[in-house]
Amino acid sequence: MSALDKLQKLGVVIVGHVDHGKSTLIGRLLHDTGSFMDGKLEELKAVCERRNVPFEWSFLLDAFQAERDQAVTIDTTQIWFKTQKRNCVIIDAPGHREFLKNMISGAAFADAAILVVDAKEGVKEQTKRHAYLLHLLGLQQILVVINKMDLVDYSEARFREVSAEITAYLAGINVKPHSIIPIAARNGENIAARADSMPWHKGRILLETLDTFEPVAAPVERPLRFPVQDVYRWDETRIIAGRIESGVIRKGDVLTFSPSNRQATVVSVEKWNSPSEILSAQAGDSIGITLDQPIFVARGDVASHEQKAPVLSNVFRANVFWLGKKPLKVGNHYKIKLATYEATVLVQSIDRVINTDDLSRSEKDTVEINEMAEVTFRSREVLALDSYQDSLKMGRVVIVENHDVVGGGIIGSEGLIDQRQLLQKPRENIHAVDHMLTNVARTARNGHKGAVIWLTGLSGSGKSTLAMRVEHALFNRGMQTYVLDGDNVRKGLCADLGFSPEERTENIRRIGHVAALMGDAGLISITAFISPYRADRRKAREAAGDLFHEIYVKADLGTCEKRDPKGLYKKARKGEIKDFTGISSPYEEPENADLIVDTSAQGIDACVEMIVDYILQRTQAGQGNVTSIAARK
Repeated sequence: MSALDKLQKLGVVIVGHVDHGKSTLIGRLLHDTGSFMDGKLEELKAVCERRNVPFEWSFLLDAFQAERDQAVTIDTTQIWFKTQKRNCVIIDAPGHREFLKNMISGAAFADAAILVVDAKEGVKEQTKRHAYLLHLLGLQQILVVINKMDLVDYSEARFREVSAEITAYLAGINVKPHSIIPIAARNGENIAARADSMPWHKGRILLETLDTFEPVAAPVERPLRFPVQDVYRWDETRIIAGRIESGVIRKGDVLTFSPSNRQATVVSVEKWNSPSEILSAQAGDSIGITLDQPIFVARGDVASHEQKAPVLSNVFRANVFWLGKKPLKVGNHYKIKLATYEATVLVQSIDRVINTDDLSRSEKDTVEINEMAEVTFRSREVLALDSYQDSLKMGRVVIVENHDVVGGGIIGSEGLIDQRQLLQKPRENIHAVDHMLTNVARTARNGHKGAVIWLTGLSGSGKSTLAMRVEHALFNRGMQTYVLDGDNVRKGLCADLGFSPEERTENIRRIGHVAALMGDAGLISITAFISPYRADRRKAREAAGDLFHEIYVKADLGTCEKRDPKGLYKKARKGEIKDFTGISSPYEEPENADLIVDTSAQGIDACVEMIVDYILQRTQAGQGNVTSIAARK
């Protein structure tokens, strides 16, 4: 391996208006640095000659025939080349509106950016939009190239004019370009070799400038952030896998997992096919860890050190770039992705909409496609959050609607209040009490283990019918069991709650804890609630631990509407019931249900039999050990 290959690589994204010559610039860069495969250039020139098509440098990048025919780049392309100082990877990002998603994904992984501006056309709307996106994504190393100088007769005056225009715009968004260079990409002028046609340019040329940029260092010195990708189980061993985004994990570290706020000690650090014991891992490493106790950890949790943990909050403000065909509106619900975590959020307010052309700000109730805005979101659950200023990786948010990415942005520090201490405060004067009756003794007396059987599904899917039938079947077998449903819970325990999203979350929280206590007492507690949000069901699972069993009572919306035993769907369709699950409020299907029963495809008796068999297999007195709630605390 050469000394050059050992150097840290530089990622560069090239952006700009669709016709300002980005792909031509990249083609010349690769040619002038000798980065093409032997014969590639000649092959493409021959193809163009046979097809009677003028040769374009961009053809070297456009891998698909359709792209060559359309003469546009439709995907993000990554190409390697070498300068005198280092290896570089160029991320060629599309410039036209409909492919902005690819441009954002490309820029998100870059260390530096080249903004291409046409000398003849000057700064266009797309130029400003791309410049603002670079600012939004936090790129600090930005090189502006004024391309197609050959079309303006290499005029220094025109170069100064366009330079002043782009500099003024960048100043308005607090961005100072590293350099502004005049080039003619088609002819390779001021790219790898200095152009005789522009003797008035005394500064560095493009390749020389790239060698002054530095790769963004892996944030090893920053606070630890380890988003959990997945949890793998082999026999009794659980390996928590993920990629360290910042900081260092060491064997023996005490980690805090957010948002649950549970703690455990790292017993080992695992890497695939590692020949020896690993004592630590750092930012950029993909690893697994094992812990000293079986706390509940799931995909999306963020491990950190207690002293510098992420903020816990259910309200945050983000600078958002909107890509959805339908406008973003106050009151709408969207799914968001924060590293590996997914949550549902409500648009609480649109604080201001930003016009990227003149940087003016306006007060609006909607954000249209390709607009940028400052938006305040509220989630139903507490989220682990970092501002973009504190963490480039963790401070990014992706917005999804109907499985499609409709927006993205960065989380701001303004108004981000940590609720971690508030969540801990109620527990300060609560002390665990040892029970004289053990879980083993209760199991021996009852002849079965306790359990929480959590039935979830749309209204009309058959949850209550199944719950009552299963309860009856278990009772006839001499088992201790009880059903919790809306009729008995809403009359007492939750009589003070309404049906707003927040109150429904509280309703499920209370039920989850009551069901967990009943399971700990040795009963088989069966719940029949829509419980539409994964976050709420996850909290119920955390409360009950190993006692919890999620059963998805599956039925499509059409089937549920046809059944409509209480006429609720009809009222919801008329607008008489707000926030009705499946109509005006989302239902988040379980991702890893312990059992799925499809009541639209199977008869009620078959579904009851499936559930009863499942419960019997997992609650027999001889089936392993069950950890009590008291022991888990």
